[in-house]
Amino acid sequence: MYRCLSKQSWKYEGYTIVPLRHQDIQSIRQWRNEQMDVLRQNRELTEEGQERYYRETVTASFEAEQPRIILFSYLSGNRCIGYGGLTNVDWDSRRAEISFLVETSRTTDEFLYKEDFAAFLRLMKDLSFQGLQFNRLFTETFDIRPGHIGILESEGFRLEGRMRQHVRIQGRFVDSLIHGYLKEYEDARK
Repeated sequence: MYRCLSKQSWKYEGYTIVPLRHQDIQSIRQWRNEQMDVLRQNRELTEEGQERYYRETVTASFEAEQPRIILFSYLSGNRCIGYGGLTNVDWDSRRAEISFLVETSRTTDEFLYKEDFAAFLRLMKDLSFQGLQFNRLFTETFDIRPGHIGILESEGFRLEGRMRQHVRIQGRFVDSLIHGYLKEYEDARK
């Protein structure tokens, strides 16, 4: 359980995030390997590597007062449908990057994916701005995901920059888009 959080479970409309559970890591490994084109991952993850990452990196972050990552199992009902959280956390600047991935089969249903991702973004905003008193969230998205980008923007994230030909996916160069969300946007929505 995360030492830096006052509560370990956050809920929104039938979805829940809880600190990343060991029981979910091999499913997450499989989803990551199936969706490498949308991730900053250039080789398949192994079972052993996933176990080592959980043991050495994730569990260490549970006890840290200011961890660099805060990762969650993402549940619908009681079933894990994905994972994500805050990465590249900068405690001095009160900012973090949002990471998000759902079960591969859920990505092909446009309505379901929108529901899943929008709820996750709401949970990250609540956790970040209320729970951690952060000031800024940001994302990096490869410009091959118009649906994903549309959801970000419909949830108030603003396009802040484009890194031209930033990554190579399936032999072609693709732009990376940076979106940001400030606490003041949240305050203005209330």
